[in-house]
Amino acid sequence: MNEGVITPDDPRNADVRRLLERHLAFANEHSPPEDVHALDIDGLLHPSISFFAYRAEGELLGVGALKHLDDEHAELKSMHTSAEARGRGVGRAMLEHLLALARRRGYRRVSLETGTMDAFAPARAMYAKAGFVSCPPFNGYWDSPNSVCMTLVLAEEAP
Repeated sequence: MNEGVITPDDPRNADVRRLLERHLAFANEHSPPEDVHALDIDGLLHPSISFFAYRAEGELLGVGALKHLDDEHAELKSMHTSAEARGRGVGRAMLEHLLALARRRGYRRVSLETGTMDAFAPARAMYAKAGFVSCPPFNGYWDSPNSVCMTLVLAEEAP
C-alpha cells in the first residue's frame, strides 16, 4: 500500500459523507438501535470533536475522531476504514495518529465504546493490541451485552 496521509477533514465533504454513511449502516446492521453510538455528521461537527481522514493518492480510506471529554480524558469516535482498505493498516495508522494527538494535548486517558458482536472483533483486537483494556461504561454509556467500553492510560498520576 502506498503511504497514506492523515489530515483534519470536514465530515460534510462528499467522500467523507459517503464513508460515514457506510459507517452508520455498519453500526446499524450489527447493533440494536439502543446500542448504536456512532455519531452522525452533525455530531462530528461539535466543537469537542477533532475529525481526521486517511487518504492515499487522494482516495479516502478511513476516518477517525478524538472527542474531548475533560482535561484528562478523551474518547475515540467514528473509527472506520473503507471495506476495500481493511487489513492494510489504515485503522492502526489512524489509531496511532489519534493517540499521539491525545498525548500532545495532555490527556491522561483515552477511552472508547465498540460492539461485542463478531463484526467488531477486528476492531476490539486492534484496540487490545494497542493496550486498551475493558473498563466500566463512561460518559453516558451503560452496561449492555452488545457494547464494550475500553480505556488506555496514557500517563499515570505523579506520586
